[in-house]
Amino acid sequence: MLKSYFQTEYLECGCDEAGRGCLAGPVFAAAVILPKSFRNERIDDSKKLNEVKRIELRNIIENEAITYAIAAIDPQKIDEINILNASFLAMTNAIKQLNRVPELLLIDGNRFCSDLDTPHECIVKGDSQFLSIAAASILAKTYRDDYMKDLDRDHPEYLWIKNKGYPTLEHRIAIERHGLTKYHRKSFQFKSALNYSD
Repeated sequence: MLKSYFQTEYLECGCDEAGRGCLAGPVFAAAVILPKSFRNERIDDSKKLNEVKRIELRNIIENEAITYAIAAIDPQKIDEINILNASFLAMTNAIKQLNRVPELLLIDGNRFCSDLDTPHECIVKGDSQFLSIAAASILAKTYRDDYMKDLDRDHPEYLWIKNKGYPTLEHRIAIERHGLTKYHRKSFQFKSALNYSD
């Protein structure tokens, strides 16, 4: 089971994002404050869980968290400030929406930049170590997946219901055939999908 907390003195908040490597759609982030007594052996890095398990765990997290919040940064803003800064901004915005003020932030990754005064700890692969970060990864991932499924209704040609905006072969082929939408990140490199047949 992942660790329940980084320390015991301060109210800590786990933060993670989803969708940094996508060609389309916003980057989502979540901030989660769990009770220090919270335990769940099934919670893990969202990438290690299938969709059914992520949805089940999202319901548990939302019901048992002290507070949580989700934020998203759209593709236009990503193009303006770059994806790394957009990820930082999404996490910052999620933290600001919490109905409790955290005293320590646990950030998944090796760096974080924000206008917040709250101290933070950057933890590489933190979503595989701490429950609050893993919980944030699950919320960010599931909310982003739901968003991309909704977009798929208007643009089924990109198969976002399957690839969620990631640069799969089918997604890159669709871009070559149909061009870019307003939901695509224009600043990203779009590698040609070579050697496919019509």
